[in-house]
Amino acid sequence: MQLAQAQLEKHLNQGLQPLYVLVGDEPLAQQENLDAIRLAARTQGFDERNSLTVDRAFNWQHIQAYGQSISLFSSQRLLEINIPNGKPGVEGGKALQALASASLPDTSVVIILPKLEREAKNSAWFSALEKQAIVIAQDTISVAHLPNWIANRLSLQGQHTSQATLAFLAHQVEGNLLAANQEVQKLGLLYPQGELSDAAVREAVLNVSRYDAFQLGEAVLAGDAGRTARILQGLQDEGENAVAVMSPLLWVLRPLLRIKQAELRGENVMNAMSNARIYGDRQSLVKRALARLSVRQLEAALQKLADIDKTAKGVMLGDAWLEISRLCFGLARVRGR
Repeated sequence: MQLAQAQLEKHLNQGLQPLYVLVGDEPLAQQENLDAIRLAARTQGFDERNSLTVDRAFNWQHIQAYGQSISLFSSQRLLEINIPNGKPGVEGGKALQALASASLPDTSVVIILPKLEREAKNSAWFSALEKQAIVIAQDTISVAHLPNWIANRLSLQGQHTSQATLAFLAHQVEGNLLAANQEVQKLGLLYPQGELSDAAVREAVLNVSRYDAFQLGEAVLAGDAGRTARILQGLQDEGENAVAVMSPLLWVLRPLLRIKQAELRGENVMNAMSNARIYGDRQSLVKRALARLSVRQLEAALQKLADIDKTAKGVMLGDAWLEISRLCFGLARVRGR
């Protein structure tokens, strides 16, 4: 059964089904869908939740063994199976077909998939899941529909604003629903219910350090070492947390790497930017960065951010802010060959 995201909560109130499939690359939708399913599970007495992530070394017999095991703590269990690349392989395909044909005892299963390629959509394993599971598409919101999406989110917290202000908000978040949702939540904390003025929204969005963190990503893309250094210093002076700065950097570097890889494969760069939700003035910034930075440099930068995240959380020794500064300044100084 195909189920729209907006219908999920009402459906869950009627009781969890044995099998759910979440399909799509929209991270906010995925998180909200998982949260809704987990909350319904807890409400309905599912006191045990387990998560499995499928990688190259994954043993698909774990699922069969899980079904045969007996829970010591709960009569009902929730099992989440995350397949990040959307390619379970031959053995995994058979295991998913078996899961579709015979549900696990006393267990609701959630299978998490990215946006699938045509081959995967036409596969026997996905066809079997479609016939038996509740399938929820986690589609991205187009730029044209983003103002209405923001308006709906504002209305849930009793707020509304003009179409011009909605368009301004949509432009500021560059199509990123996580960022859009954060802005909506922030407006709910800063202002009472009712109409939001254009001036109030602009002040809330522009005069915060998190927006400066987005500016940091823009300065790095542009190769502006001087501006990069000024923004880094300003963020540190304001006491900004290093982890909060890393998220906007990830939103800049991850799509840039995908676009660079598409360019090297000979694909159309403009199409790749559209798929990565890069629009408007930001496209010129990305083109400049593509001319300067290599795949190897971008991959190394993302790995470095992962290490900095561990440093910021105390898992690794070091100064997270110093490492962020070195990384950003280094990327900004790279010149095209």
